[in-house]
Amino acid sequence: MKGKPLLREKKLDRRDNIMKRGDLVGVDVGGTFTDVFVLNLDEGNISVAKVPTTAPDQSVGFLEAVTTGVSGVPQITTIVHGTTVATNALLERRGAKTGVITTKGFRDVLEMRRRDRPTTWGLWGTFQPIVPRDLRLEVEERTLADGTIDIELDVIGVRKAARYLLQQNCSALSIVFINSYVNSENEEKAKKAVEEIWPNSHVTVSSEILPEIREYERASTATLNAFLQPPVSDYLETLETSLGQRNFRGQVLIVQSNGGVMNLERAKSLPVRTALSGPAAGVIAAGYIGTVAGIPT
Repeated sequence: MKGKPLLREKKLDRRDNIMKRGDLVGVDVGGTFTDVFVLNLDEGNISVAKVPTTAPDQSVGFLEAVTTGVSGVPQITTIVHGTTVATNALLERRGAKTGVITTKGFRDVLEMRRRDRPTTWGLWGTFQPIVPRDLRLEVEERTLADGTIDIELDVIGVRKAARYLLQQNCSALSIVFINSYVNSENEEKAKKAVEEIWPNSHVTVSSEILPEIREYERASTATLNAFLQPPVSDYLETLETSLGQRNFRGQVLIVQSNGGVMNLERAKSLPVRTALSGPAAGVIAAGYIGTVAGIPT
């Protein structure tokens, strides 16, 4: 039996439209192809386009796909983007050179993890953290489990550590103190001290990104976020500039790993939330289509 041709255009009921004018565009950048879906909110027409993904600068393929799929960039009101920039950076370990400043005695949390290594105290482990030990620095400070500050932060030590990491060509920094999820005062002081020295905004504080119990989960999330900030920020800034040059005045929303969306500024500061952006977008779409089609998911 001969299959049906690929759907290229269809008219939708205008009553289903949430927005009333312009184009709503969805863009998914994969390893091989960049796909775009365009819904014209005035007429209810949809169209699709596919172009090769351009590595290492995925924004080139993104823009080619968008300009191929729409009649004019200025009429786009919203772009929803599933991206694999963070995914690829994690898998290939091509994020930024990152440093960690942590509580004295806890520099090895990223390596010890939850003590689930086969030989926790062995000379060699099978897992290598994204930040080597010489770039994980300790400072005097201690917050107890109830939030009481037992040892005040050594601010001078924080500044010294930050300067050393800059000398080692680190471009991103993670600040992780024990029990900061209960009381973030020392982390906030450390962040303020670092910002006086650090040349960019790629500083992640664990109590801001994951204020929850268990130091490994908080430390790993904060450090991965710092690791991803430069490549994801560079990509999104290039994208934003290129769209602006084409008179784009709408909004760009980035798909998160949980299937929700966030704006560009949020995505630049919390890139770890886009680690599964591309895959999540596909799953959410498939689930919605299944629901509309009456197929249990």
